[in-house]
Amino acid sequence: MNTTTATTPSVASPPSPSVWRAPEISLRWWPVFLRNLLVWRKLAIPSLIGNIAEPLIWLVAFGYGMGALVGQVSVDGVKVPYILFLASGSICMSAMNAASFEALYSAFSRMHVQKTWDGIMNAPIGLDDIVLAEMLWAAFKSIFTVTAILFVMLGLGISHSPKLIVAWMVLIGAGITFSSIALIFNALAKGYDFFTYYFTLFMTPMMFLSGVFFPLEQLPSAVKAVAAWLPLTNAVALVRPLFMDQWPTDWWLHAGGAGGVCRRDVLDRAGAHAQTVPGLKSSG
Repeated sequence: MNTTTATTPSVASPPSPSVWRAPEISLRWWPVFLRNLLVWRKLAIPSLIGNIAEPLIWLVAFGYGMGALVGQVSVDGVKVPYILFLASGSICMSAMNAASFEALYSAFSRMHVQKTWDGIMNAPIGLDDIVLAEMLWAAFKSIFTVTAILFVMLGLGISHSPKLIVAWMVLIGAGITFSSIALIFNALAKGYDFFTYYFTLFMTPMMFLSGVFFPLEQLPSAVKAVAAWLPLTNAVALVRPLFMDQWPTDWWLHAGGAGGVCRRDVLDRAGAHAQTVPGLKSSG
C-alpha cells in the first residue's frame, strides 16, 4: 500500500526592510510623544535641575574663573569677554548633551528594558512613528534645558541681544540633529555599555574641537579641517555671532553642517535597525 505524507509548505519570512526605504510617517507619533510628556511631567523639576546644573557649573567656573585670567577673546576680529564666548558655546554643548542622553539611555530603556515600544506597537502605531516621536521628544528635552539656561544667562547679563530668539531656534535644530544621531547609535546598541563608545569617541572629542572653550584658530590646520565637519562646530558658528548681536557669516554652510544628518534617512536607518530587535516589528 502506498502512503502519502502531507507536507506543510514553508512560509518564507519577510525580508528585512532596507535602511534606505522611505519612512511611513503619520500623525500617530503624537500620542507617543504625549505619553513621554505625561510620564516625564512627574519628574520635571528634578530633571530640569540635573540638566542645567552641570552646564551652569561649567559656565561659572570657567567663565568667571578662567575668564578673569583670559580677559577677552577675539572672534572674527571682534574682542568679546571670555564668559560670553564660553556661554555661546556651552549652550550648544548643553543642547547636544540633553538630546543625546534622552535619545540614548531613556529611549534604550523604553525599547529594550521596559518593552514600552512593544506595548505601543500593539496599537495601530508603526515603528517609524515611534522613532519620530522619540527623536522629537529628545529634541524637546534639549530645548527645554537650553531655554532654562538661556534665562539664567539673561539674568547674569551675559547677553541681551534680541537675536537670541534666532539663536533659540537654531538650538531647536541642533537638538533634533543630535537626537537623530543618538537614535542611530541606540538602534545599534546591544546594551548600555555600548554608549561608552559614543560618549568617549564622538561626543567628548567634539566638545573640545568645536570651539566651545577656545577659538578654533588655536588648532592645527589638519585638526581644524576635521572640526569643520562636526555638527557641534557648525552649531556654535551659528549661535555665537547671535550672542554678539551679529548675524553669522556663511550661515547656509553652517546650517547644512549642523543639520545635515537630520534627513529622512536618519529615520530610515534607526527604524530599520530597531526592527532587528527581538519583539519589534512594523505594524500598520
